[in-house]
Amino acid sequence: MEREWLLITVSTPPGGSSTLRVYAWRNLRSLGAHYLQQSVCLLPATPKTTRAAARLATRLRAEGGHGELLRIRLTDPKQEAAVIDAIQRERTDEYHEVVESTREFHEELQYERRRGRAIYTELEESDANLARHQKWLAAIRARDYFDAPGGQDATAAVASCEEALARFESEALSAELDEPSSDSRPGLRAVDGGSD
Repeated sequence: MEREWLLITVSTPPGGSSTLRVYAWRNLRSLGAHYLQQSVCLLPATPKTTRAAARLATRLRAEGGHGELLRIRLTDPKQEAAVIDAIQRERTDEYHEVVESTREFHEELQYERRRGRAIYTELEESDANLARHQKWLAAIRARDYFDAPGGQDATAAVASCEEALARFESEALSAELDEPSSDSRPGLRAVDGGSD
C-alpha cells in the first residue's frame, strides 16, 4: 500500500506579529515536518499529524493567515526515498545532540563529586536536568516515523544518565546521613537528683 503524506502550506498575515509565525513553525517542527521550501512542508499522514496540522491550519485562518492541508501520495519511489532519508537525517542529528548533551550531564556529576558536593541540592538540579533529557528524547521518538539511526544510542545515553544519577543520589544520601550535627552543645544527660 502506498504511503500517504500531508503537504502543508502556511503563511501568516502580512505585517502581523511574529507570534503566529513562530507558533506555526514550532508546531510543525515538533511534529517532525520536513520543509521542501519556506512555508511548505511534508509529514507522514498519521491520525496525530493530521489532527495537529488541521488545528494549525484552522488557527492560521482564524487569525488572518493561510493554512492548507493536502493529503497526497508520492508516486516516484526515488523521490519518496529521498524525503524519508532527509527526515531520518534530521532525527539522527537530533539523537546525536541528545548523546552529546548526556556527556555534559556526566561531566557535571563528576565535577560536583570532585568538589565534594554530592548533596541533595545538587541532586535536585541534576534530577531536573535528567527530566529534560528524558522529555527531549521522548519528543524526538514521537516524530521519528522511520526509525532513524541513532535512536538506540540516544536511549542508551539517557539510560546511562539515569544510572549515574541513581549512584549520585546514593552518595548524596550517604553524605547527608554522615554529616556531623552542627549543634556542638553537649547533649542532655540524666542526673540522679537523689533525696536528702
